[in-house]
Amino acid sequence: MTYQLKKSVVLVGMMGSGKTAVGTALARKLGVPLADSDSEIEAAANRTIAEIFDHDGEPFFRARETEVIARLLDQEHGVLSTGGGAYLAANNRRLISKVGVAVWLRADLELLWDRVRHKDTRPLLRSANPKKTLANLCKEREPSYAQAELTVDAQRNFSIDQMAEKVIDVLLDHGDLLETN
Repeated sequence: MTYQLKKSVVLVGMMGSGKTAVGTALARKLGVPLADSDSEIEAAANRTIAEIFDHDGEPFFRARETEVIARLLDQEHGVLSTGGGAYLAANNRRLISKVGVAVWLRADLELLWDRVRHKDTRPLLRSANPKKTLANLCKEREPSYAQAELTVDAQRNFSIDQMAEKVIDVLLDHGDLLETN
């Protein structure tokens, strides 16, 4: 089966929700390009996200993030994986809804914690109690994520490909985002 994507699909959600992994599988299945805003920022800065946070601070990073998202959305329709904080900014939400559709990959705290607890690449989790920090971030961010047009719930027993298929099903159910050929 082949697909025709009508708008860019922008994956939003918490760190560890699977935005990059699911985005990669989704782009492959749809036959469209994949972009990852964090990777694009790192490439442009020649530094990791953690290094940018440490050296320039979060406000500097967030400004660059908005610039990169705007540039990536100005390209052909595809899948865009964003950083966990990207969808919190009202300006980013407007940019995304103007030319794409936001899909919230919603995952519960325990699943997120299982996925991120062994990684040291998450600058926001460098705290005395990273699980509590993650829980607080979830609580703070979920109202913004809930503004996404579509939501797909992550399940512990789903593979990456199964999650990508769930996103495709939701896109097809929406009617004006994806067509099959």
